[in-house]
Amino acid sequence: MAENEKRDFCIECRRETEYHLRKKDIVKTIKGKEYTFSITAAVCAECGEEMSIPGLIDKNVQEIDEQFRAYNGLVSIEDIEKLMKIYKIGKAPLSLALGFGEITVPRYLEGQVPSREYSDIIKSALSSPAYMKQKLAENREKLTDAAYRKAFAEAESMESLFSVSDKMLRVIAYVFEKLGEVTPLMLQKLLYFIQGVYLALYGKPMFKEDCRALAHGPVYPEVYEMLRDFKYHPADDPRFVLLEGTKDALTEDERRVIDLVVNTFGMYGGKVLEKITHNEDPLMEAGIGDGEDIPSGELMLKERIMKYYILINRKYEINTEEGLRNYINDMLNKAS
Repeated sequence: MAENEKRDFCIECRRETEYHLRKKDIVKTIKGKEYTFSITAAVCAECGEEMSIPGLIDKNVQEIDEQFRAYNGLVSIEDIEKLMKIYKIGKAPLSLALGFGEITVPRYLEGQVPSREYSDIIKSALSSPAYMKQKLAENREKLTDAAYRKAFAEAESMESLFSVSDKMLRVIAYVFEKLGEVTPLMLQKLLYFIQGVYLALYGKPMFKEDCRALAHGPVYPEVYEMLRDFKYHPADDPRFVLLEGTKDALTEDERRVIDLVVNTFGMYGGKVLEKITHNEDPLMEAGIGDGEDIPSGELMLKERIMKYYILINRKYEINTEEGLRNYINDMLNKAS
């Protein structure tokens, strides 16, 4: 049988037939509340009836569990596993560190749904290394010296790693949410464009960090330092969950500007975006560093960036996607 061919026994056809996987909605009542869940069904390609195939019931249970948790804003099993990886702590020690009973987290990992209170504690530990340090300190006497020292050291390391402003973290998380995969080079340029557009439209910076002029265009040193320890795609790293906990704290205006940039500049790769920045006044006026030592790049003042983008806004109306696309096209033609 071919690897991608799906076949099993159909009780209606009374023989082995090919089947297709489809999504279907079911309604279940849990604790007096009605929920609609989207689950996977196997459908016979010949008679159209549903089939029972190996592993499907377990998959449906998992789908319902994940959606139920999402409906109610409860932490997932995957989130708990990430927390254990981030702080290099076992399930029983993690349970004690958070102030739970020793078997609470092990039960959650087996599928028991946590209470809202305990779920919120786990979420707070996921989104804040400082909070995790606090919980470790509070429950120090319940842990072995080895477990405490290892987890506390990892919490301090995470706290140091995520040393950029909360606003910058929120912006980065939202960019990844919208685009999925973003290379470090592309992210640096998108942050610069987001800051420039926001400065032009609202007369103030979205985030406090300053960028520097390097051979590959504008670079935010703090972001460079934060992400260089991650995998090629930062979102694949368990530690990225610390950013995900911050993405909801953006204003409507901030989200609007990020959407504008992501839907226009975000359609291009990092090298193309680099070409655009190399033809912009702020980078040319600042001069270009050697591209190796990040701090050596000349500081690109926010006032200079704002002045440039205000002029661009007057010419292109960059408060619209059409205006930004026109600007991008002109800059790419200039670079060619």
